[in-house]
Amino acid sequence: MDQDLQGLQTAIASATHGMTADELMHHPEGKWSTAEVLEHLYLTYVGSVKGFERCLQEGKPLVRKPLLMDRMRAFVVTGLGYLPEGRQAPERARPHGMAPAEVTSAIGPQIEAMDGVITQCEDRFGKRTLVLDHPILGPLTARQWRKFHVVHGRHHIKQIRRLRETA
Repeated sequence: MDQDLQGLQTAIASATHGMTADELMHHPEGKWSTAEVLEHLYLTYVGSVKGFERCLQEGKPLVRKPLLMDRMRAFVVTGLGYLPEGRQAPERARPHGMAPAEVTSAIGPQIEAMDGVITQCEDRFGKRTLVLDHPILGPLTARQWRKFHVVHGRHHIKQIRRLRETA
């Protein structure tokens, strides 16, 4: 497994270790709970797996021509490791009420599944090939996809830690 994604998996497990169902469901008014943050992350991993599987099924990368703004956004997130705040999650990545026990047990294996299918695409299409479009960052390589998920995950781990302190 990719070292950075394995680190993400460990960081998520560490941030939520020992939390009760009540603590996982606690949230300030108008904010997501830890369980909802985890479900959001889980849904992004599921979506990535589906996208990469489509690439494999079609036998080609599924990308549009990158725009200058795509390259700039991708550089900020995957190059500098900075995820700007304030953007709402796409509808398909918003939590729908997955049970806390279900999401905490499913998220680690889903990261592994995502890494596996990203590796398959990387092996098939090449390390430098833009493989799949991200809905905000545009076309990304397999390496950039991994980096996006690590940066995105760390952003939400900070939220989880803040929620844990207030629970």
